[in-house]
Amino acid sequence: MDKQGQEMFLNFILQRVQEGKEEEAKEILTENFRKQNEGTFSQDDIQQFIPKMISLLKPEKLDEVQAVVKQFSGDFGNK
Repeated sequence: MDKQGQEMFLNFILQRVQEGKEEEAKEILTENFRKQNEGTFSQDDIQQFIPKMISLLKPEKLDEVQAVVKQFSGDFGNK
């Protein structure tokens, strides 16, 4: 995912997290992007990332976000 893709993904997620959880979500995503850019982002990171993000999201946005994350992690898995 390029820098522009990361920004779009970050904004997409931040619009769907619960009130007051934006900073925490941003930190998690920024850390994951850093690892991706370094090439150190692993399947373990994905496994840890998903439950953390689910806990921060608005429940009614979960399905929408999961679909995008699947697409995103699918892209990741093919590299």
